Amino acid sequence: MKDFLFNNDYSYLLQIAIILLTTKILGLFTKRISLPQVIGALCAGIILGPMVLNVVERNSLIEQLAELGVIVLMFSAGLVTDLQELKAGLASFVIALCGVVIPLVGGYFLADIYNTEQDPEMASLMWQNIFIGVVLTATSVSITVETLKELGALSSRAGNAILGAAVIDDILGIVALTVVISLGGKESGESESETTLGSAILGEGVPAVIINIIAFFIFAIAFAVAYHIIFKKWRENSSQNLRRHNIVTFAFCLLLSFSAEIFFGVADITGAFVAGLAVSGLKKNEYIITRFNTLSYMLLSPIFFANIGLAMTLDGLNTKLIVFMLLLMVVAVLTKVIGCGVGAKLMRYSTKESLQIGIGMVSRGEVALIVANKGASVGLMNEKFMTPLVITVVFTTIITPILLKFVFPKNNNPKNTTKPIDDIPLAQDIPSIEAIQLTHN
Repeated sequence: MKDFLFNNDYSYLLQIAIILLTTKILGLFTKRISLPQVIGALCAGIILGPMVLNVVERNSLIEQLAELGVIVLMFSAGLVTDLQELKAGLASFVIALCGVVIPLVGGYFLADIYNTEQDPEMASLMWQNIFIGVVLTATSVSITVETLKELGALSSRAGNAILGAAVIDDILGIVALTVVISLGGKESGESESETTLGSAILGEGVPAVIINIIAFFIFAIAFAVAYHIIFKKWRENSSQNLRRHNIVTFAFCLLLSFSAEIFFGVADITGAFVAGLAVSGLKKNEYIITRFNTLSYMLLSPIFFANIGLAMTLDGLNTKLIVFMLLLMVVAVLTKVIGCGVGAKLMRYSTKESLQIGIGMVSRGEVALIVANKGASVGLMNEKFMTPLVITVVFTTIITPILLKFVFPKNNNPKNTTKPIDDIPLAQDIPSIEAIQLTHN
C-alpha cells in the first residue's frame, strides 16, 4: 500500500498535502499549550520522517520549496523590521552585541571539543565549529513578547530593552552569517567553487571574500535604497492596492537573493532580508505584508519547518552526541543570559533588570533553525548535529517563558530610579518571523 501511494509520478501531491495538514494540526496543538506553532511544524516533520513513520522523504521538490520558504521568511522578517528601532541607542546595541559575541564564543569552544572528525566534503572543522556558535547567536523574541504581555511587563524598561536589542541582534546575526558562509562555506559535493566578483578579480582566498562581502553590501544598499524610493512613489501614487505591487516586490526579493549567491557568494537569505528592509516602513505596507503572510503560511513555511524535521535522524546519535546536546542546551541558555545581562549591566540597568533582559533573549526559535538549515546546505554543519541543534532550539523556546515568570512578577511594571546610559523609548510590539507564519488558525 505504501509503495502504491508514495512511489508514483504524483506522490509529491500526496506528500505536500500530508505535510500541510500535519503541520497545521500539530501547530494548533502546540498553540493550545502556549508554545509557538513552529514547534508543531518541526514535530510534524519528525513524525513523518525517518525517526518515526518514514512516510515522507526529502526530495528535490521539497528541498527547493523549503529554500523558497526560507527566502520568503527572511524577506518578511525584513519587511516588518522597524528601522526606527535601530535608533534606540547605545544601550540596545551593547546588549545585542554582547548577546551575539558571547554565545558565538561559547558555541565555538563547545563544538571544538566534540566536532573532531573532518569530512572532506565539508568545510574545515574550524569554520564548522564557528558556525555552531553563529547558530547560538540567534534570538527570537516572539515567545518572550507573548509572555511579557501576559505578565503586564512588555512596556517595562527591561521589556523595551529586549525589543530594541532583538532588532539589532537580527542585523548582527545576519552579518555574522554572511561573513562565516562567505569565508568558510562550500556546497557539499562540489569540487570547485563558483566564480564570484571577488574571485574573478583576485582569485580564491580571503581577500576575494572580503571584496565580495563589501561589494555585496554596497550593491544591496544602493539597490535597496533606489527600489525603496521608486516603490514608495509608485505605491503612494496608487489609489488602491494592486496585485502588481506584490508581484514586482517578490521579483525584487528573488533577484536580490539570486544576486547575493551567484555574484557575491553571500547567502541568499541575506539578500532576501535586505530586500525586505528596502520595502519596510512604507505607509501602505499592510496589503503587501498580508499577501506575503498568506504565501508563507499556506505553503512555504510549513514545508520549510517540516523539512528540518525530516532531516532529523537517530543515526549516529551516540552517548557522546547526547552529552554534546545536553551541554549545548546549557551553553545556549547561559551565554545569552550572561552576554545580554552583562551588556545591560554595562548600560547601568539594575541587576534584576539585567537578568530579566538576559532571560528574555534566550529563545532561539525559528531564526536559529533558518541559520542552521543554511549552514547544512553549504557544508558548514554536519547533519549529525542537526538533531541536537533542533532539540536545543525547542528547549530554549520552552524554557524561556518559564524562566521569565520567575523573574517578572505578574502585573508588575518595575520602576528604577537608576537611568541607563542611553534610555530606550517605549517600543511597539515588533512582529517576528513567528508572527508572520503558522500563526493563523
